[in-house]
Amino acid sequence: MPKIADIEDTPNPNAVKFILKEPLTWGIARSYDNAQQAQGDALASALFDIEHVTNVYYVDRWLTVTQDGEADWPELMRLVAVPIREAPAAEAQSAATAAAAASTIADLSPEDQERIRKINALLDAQIRPYLQSDGGDLIVLGLKDNQLTVHYQGACGTCPSSISGTLNAIANMVRTIDPEIEILAV
Repeated sequence: MPKIADIEDTPNPNAVKFILKEPLTWGIARSYDNAQQAQGDALASALFDIEHVTNVYYVDRWLTVTQDGEADWPELMRLVAVPIREAPAAEAQSAATAAAAASTIADLSPEDQERIRKINALLDAQIRPYLQSDGGDLIVLGLKDNQLTVHYQGACGTCPSSISGTLNAIANMVRTIDPEIEILAV
């Protein structure tokens, strides 16, 4: 059972990041925007059962909970701490889980796979560490023609600065790889 090591504010006033002593997953992010998406995930479902929770995002040793802005954070943190503490710690990551994470680019042409590889390397080096430190992340959903589709997760999903400033910075960086690429956040 994961113990909470620390709780951090994020730039999104409606999101809080819980730092855990044990991992919930091994490198596989779980992101849910509603209770329906969370079906089959006991931890996320338990968190969505708490009034005002609107997003759950977790990976490894941290979890971000986003609320609708109507709850008092001290009270809500006490409520969400219960299912977090009751959640099982991660078991060793299976090969099937790792393969599923890599499947997003499997259907692309070799050229587009290489573009995605370069884009992800750039995001890993210059963007994701900052988003993760703020309780969120960014995943690449796909590349079709010259349109790169990305999705903000966790605290970044509803943060105004993600959709404006961060998205512009990402677009500028990605255009160093391919000047024709346009970014779409969904």
